Amino acid sequence: MRYGASMRIKCFLATLVLLPSLAFAAEPLPKIQLQPVLTGLDKPIFLTHHNTPRTYVVEQTGKVLVYENGQLRKKPFLDLTSKVNIDYECGLLSIAFHPDFAKNGYLYANYTANVPGLKTIVAEYKVDPNAEEVDLSTERILLHFSQPYNNHNGGQIEFGPDGMLYIGTGDGGFGNDPFNNAQSGQTYLGKILRIDVNKRDPYAIPRDNPFIADNTYFPEIYAYGLRNPWRFSFDRATGLLYCADVGQDHWEKISLIEKGGNYGWRIKEGPDFLHPVPKPPKMIDAIYQYNHHNTAASVTGGYVYRGKAFPSLVGWYIFADYVDGRIFALKYDSGKVGAVGVVFTPPNDGNQKGVVRPKNLQPSSFGEDAEGELYVCDITNGRLFKIVEEGAATKASR
Repeated sequence: MRYGASMRIKCFLATLVLLPSLAFAAEPLPKIQLQPVLTGLDKPIFLTHHNTPRTYVVEQTGKVLVYENGQLRKKPFLDLTSKVNIDYECGLLSIAFHPDFAKNGYLYANYTANVPGLKTIVAEYKVDPNAEEVDLSTERILLHFSQPYNNHNGGQIEFGPDGMLYIGTGDGGFGNDPFNNAQSGQTYLGKILRIDVNKRDPYAIPRDNPFIADNTYFPEIYAYGLRNPWRFSFDRATGLLYCADVGQDHWEKISLIEKGGNYGWRIKEGPDFLHPVPKPPKMIDAIYQYNHHNTAASVTGGYVYRGKAFPSLVGWYIFADYVDGRIFALKYDSGKVGAVGVVFTPPNDGNQKGVVRPKNLQPSSFGEDAEGELYVCDITNGRLFKIVEEGAATKASR
């Protein structure tokens, strides 16, 4: 499976080429290893928590499983397998717990369904915080919109420090954004959306959303010009919103999302003009981007580490490439990237012609537990890893 770099499947037979800048570092890079946690999962695609020792593993095929005290519960916490469409990049893509989940029991999910026609659904569920299973009859659909193709669905949902729900949407798929969705204010596609779920009819538009007074844009739009913002996250310490936007033919991007920002797609891919316009709008450049020279590449966004178990990792933004399996660390400080480099390289799987697409790691997503420790989902092999300091003991929990 290929998240967001559509129309390039044949490029899997090429070796990833990165610009030399990928390896610069003004300070020593952290040294990590991956500690096996779980195996036998069915396309793990996300991991999250609600400020308790429980972590929740999302499977693309429609289930959310509870991992607690070293054990994975067999009974799903949420089971949407009867609802989701899992064709290609579709499926259950992420969940988010309300900041006051312990009191109100509100849980949110982003998934694709044929209802009829392919649509993205953002839904709310009501559940007792101590319950073992979500009652699907409590589903309340907040937002739904059509998807023209079965790729570039985005799918991340996350509550910000402001208590608002942020929703990442891809440009609708195929290649070259054929409908120019990312630059259009009259579609939800190719955007970061922001809504207030506490006003329940079915939601409210935050008063400080950037386009609330401009009827040429849907008022939910917070930022636009994105191709496939597959994963984004807020830094727990600074509140900065990091977004990894999957590229097409040449560039993978890490951006800081600003209110009202235009991130360039499809006018530009990275620094290159792809579909120039006579009077280009103001566009925000990525804080970091890497070039793959027409080879297969797909950035998987992660998190700025703010845990306690790995002191030398604190403040580093961890991300990966889905295709070649490498994990990177980036340090952003004082308005610039001061260091970035590869911190984990999986061994080549032995394919011929120099292919770097290891069967032993396909990082589809990262996740945080309540303590800020980081995990990596390996969708192809059905595994979950914890990021630990090099030299730490590795032991699978099952």
